[in-house]
This record gives sequence, structure tokens and C-alpha cells, in this order.
Amino acid sequence: MRKSKDRSGVIRITGARSSLTEDVRRRQRRYMISMAVRTVCVILAVVLWKESRIVAIIALIGGTFIPYVAVVIANAGRENAPGLPDSFVGHQPPPMVGPGLQTTNSPAAPPGQG
Repeated sequence: MRKSKDRSGVIRITGARSSLTEDVRRRQRRYMISMAVRTVCVILAVVLWKESRIVAIIALIGGTFIPYVAVVIANAGRENAPGLPDSFVGHQPPPMVGPGLQTTNSPAAPPGQG
């Protein structure tokens, strides 16, 4: 005879968050990429200052605002835990409470009178 397996207590790993180490590594990588783009913007501003002052000013403005955006993104915190797919939702029982009794505005006549 086979043993029946109770699957109601099974936890799906696909619904788990990533580890804290992976999350910190991901945020650090995003921050470093943002700072690399900022460095390129500042270098472009210096190199293009005499050639095309408008492009140099745009690059300088980009190099000024990118650190703010990078810090906000890096400090955004952990991602939300992914939800389980809809296929894991079991049977949804109907509500236990049905609709209430319908009453009329006129008072009910006592039985036998009418």
C-alpha cells in the first residue's frame, strides 16, 4: 500500500525572495554602473567644452543628477517577494454567509389577520 502525501504544507521555492547577499550585490552593481556613466558624462563635458558647449553642458547636467538617482536606486531596498502563479491557487469555496432576508417597508400583518 502506498503512503498518501499531504501536499497542503508544501512550500514552493519559486515564491521565495533572493538572498540578502544577492540583493546587495545587485544594488552595488547598479550603483557602480551609474557612477561609471556619471564619470563618462563629466569627462565628455571637459573634452567637449571648446568643441560643442551645448553638449558639454548637457553632459555636465547629466553628471550632476546621476549620483542622486543612483543613490535613490541603491537605497530602494529589497524587491517584493514574487507572488505564486495562479495555478497554485487551490479550490476557492463559496462564501458561508448567503444573502440576507429581504424585508418590505410595511409592517407584517400578524398571522390570521389579513
